[in-house]
Amino acid sequence: MSDLWSELSRQLADRWLSLLVLPGVLYIMVALAARTLGDQHPLDVETFYQRVAAEAKSPAVTSTGGQILILLAILAAAAAAGVTAQAIGVLVERVTLASGWDRRPRAAATATRRWVEYRQHRWDSADRDHENQLQMALLPDPADRPAPAGRRLAVARRTRISVERPERLTWTGDRIQAVVQRLDRDHQVDLAVVWPYLERILSDDLRADIRDAQQATSKAATLTGWALLYALLTWWWWPAALLAVIIAATSRYRIRSSMDGYASLVEVAARLYLPALATQLSIDHAGPLDNALGTALTQHLRTVLPPPKTRP
Repeated sequence: MSDLWSELSRQLADRWLSLLVLPGVLYIMVALAARTLGDQHPLDVETFYQRVAAEAKSPAVTSTGGQILILLAILAAAAAAGVTAQAIGVLVERVTLASGWDRRPRAAATATRRWVEYRQHRWDSADRDHENQLQMALLPDPADRPAPAGRRLAVARRTRISVERPERLTWTGDRIQAVVQRLDRDHQVDLAVVWPYLERILSDDLRADIRDAQQATSKAATLTGWALLYALLTWWWWPAALLAVIIAATSRYRIRSSMDGYASLVEVAARLYLPALATQLSIDHAGPLDNALGTALTQHLRTVLPPPKTRP
């Protein structure tokens, strides 16, 4: 038991150090540079070194007690910055997934509906272009057929908007929604109903891959929190804006990449393991996943609300 607690403590300490303290210490150093240099000498490294060296010679810093207090203050400030970035990251995840946007207050729902309709219009236009490319590729005369690069560009243009026809506010939200749409269209499966049961029978490797993809998305969203914190420093030091832009762009790329991987793994898990789930639930079926099996699974697992009570 002692070995277990030691290993757990070590893992928690490593996680705390890597996720909170180290990025937070870097942020504290940049904040110190912003406060020390300001906009008058934003890139004057020599001035920064001289001022820090002068502060380091003060009695409060050279004493042992002062050094301990400074170290504790830096660790506390770094951890606070890390917790703030993580909290912002949680909000960013909710915003990028954008589920339930149509259930928000009327004013917000109207604005978001218009944005979704605009994305749908762009996707429909790109889809028509792709369909035209496919039709022209079937022309009898090879000279009249467009180059394959045109079809690839049409697919890329449509995919940049959304994998399936948009139903949410963001590409990230539509990426996971695309899995729901495909399973419902192809096999009459309600993923929200069957997933809690399906997740329990997945292989350890696949479950670990899905968990890693979820954690990668959370870490990427936390980067947006750091970008916002760095953006605050531009009030004193304009180079912080460059850091904020770079971190925000990295966060956007990593959120999309990790969510694409997560959605692909969820779809793989559903198509591979839904027949096994039916077997465990003693639902008669033969062969691979089809509409009949998907309907049977959804109906079997869906909770039916009790009828309303009639008053005497």
